[in-house]
Amino acid sequence: MPSDSSRRPTSPSSPSTVPSPLSRLQNIANQMASPVSTTSFPAEAVPQAPEDPLFGLMRAYRADESPDKVDLGIGAYRDNTAKPWVLPVVKKADEILRNDPELNHEYLPIAGLASFTTKACELILGGASPAISEKRVTSVQTISGTGAVHLGALFLARFYKIHGANRTVYLSNPTWANHNQIFTNVGIPIATYPYFDKQTKGLDFEGMKKTLADAPERSIILLHACAHNPTGVDPTPEQWREIAGLMRAKKHFPFFDCAYQGFASGDLERDAAAIHYFVEQGFELVIAQSFAKNFGLYGERAGCFHFVASPSSDASEITTRVASQLAILQRSEISNPPIYGARIASTVLNDKALFAEWQENLRTMSGRIIDMRKALRARLEELGTPGTWNHITDQIGMFSFTGLSEAQVMKLREEFHVYMTKNGRISMAGLNTRNVDYFAKAVDKVVREAQ
Repeated sequence: MPSDSSRRPTSPSSPSTVPSPLSRLQNIANQMASPVSTTSFPAEAVPQAPEDPLFGLMRAYRADESPDKVDLGIGAYRDNTAKPWVLPVVKKADEILRNDPELNHEYLPIAGLASFTTKACELILGGASPAISEKRVTSVQTISGTGAVHLGALFLARFYKIHGANRTVYLSNPTWANHNQIFTNVGIPIATYPYFDKQTKGLDFEGMKKTLADAPERSIILLHACAHNPTGVDPTPEQWREIAGLMRAKKHFPFFDCAYQGFASGDLERDAAAIHYFVEQGFELVIAQSFAKNFGLYGERAGCFHFVASPSSDASEITTRVASQLAILQRSEISNPPIYGARIASTVLNDKALFAEWQENLRTMSGRIIDMRKALRARLEELGTPGTWNHITDQIGMFSFTGLSEAQVMKLREEFHVYMTKNGRISMAGLNTRNVDYFAKAVDKVVREAQ
């Protein structure tokens, strides 16, 4: 039997002593206080990204309490009262949809709403285009124009591998800022071609042609179909023909971005003329098409991506293969495109009366912007503002490159509460009969002070 001593309690100093509840709590507290990494994404791996400049500008404008503030930054149409304008034809289409007893919210097919993509294709290529009748086109509904550019970039990153092709995309200098991010994110190298001439405030056509001629064969060339963003400078029809000739000689691949068809000039055919010409010349090409501006469907994100094959005996088979791969890319990216904006556009595009009314709405928007261009130029010239201002009316579409320096832009913001991008770009839609005089006088003052 064990001795009595074996039953004695263990001494508190014994190594086998059971910790008291208080000491256990203290140990837990000490462990919690120890520096322990709580993230797999430290600052050196995930640095703080800068705020998007345009959305930062929008935030600053909204925070400004001045009654005189002017928003010339964001690229969205405003009416003469500086308010967003819901197109009357869009209201009618919305009413039709809301009263449709068969309306539901089921998934669209991967390629989108066929009644929308078919008409979108006809709109951008022309209903009588041989490319359509010869089944050389495939169209995919996208998340507006941004999604279309991304899908096109992703497709080229994955499949543009023909022998001798240069997997570099040439962007105009300057271009829409998001072009750089989209192509960089899919791993396509970027180069630029000269576009804006700071002296003439027009197109640097000779510089553009030289770069296209010097670029390696089969380079990808991104072209703004109309209303170039951010400059508002477009090539003339004759210059487009020269550009096409150069690109054909170097076997370059055209990537058209069209965000302003009908919105730029009020004429749907005129604004798509460059694309029509390239297709007529037999180019294989892709098109990113947005319905944000010309339908006012900014938040509905209705867009299309189109692949057009060159005329050949196997064009239909090529188009079918491309369509199959675009469907796989789309499935992995968004699965199915959003339906409401596409329904709105489809309702209008498929109804003759509504389509005619839409054309009138387009003329209203483009006409008001043209009037503001004329008014701004007239005010600046009446004031005798140093410099020449014909470029204000020579340029077209939503934006105008004013030629103002970054210092002048910041002075306009600080002294006059005028908000525009640092490169001197203004959204013409932000001007109206109530603020154009104010803006012209502010520009006159900062330009004179810089002399």
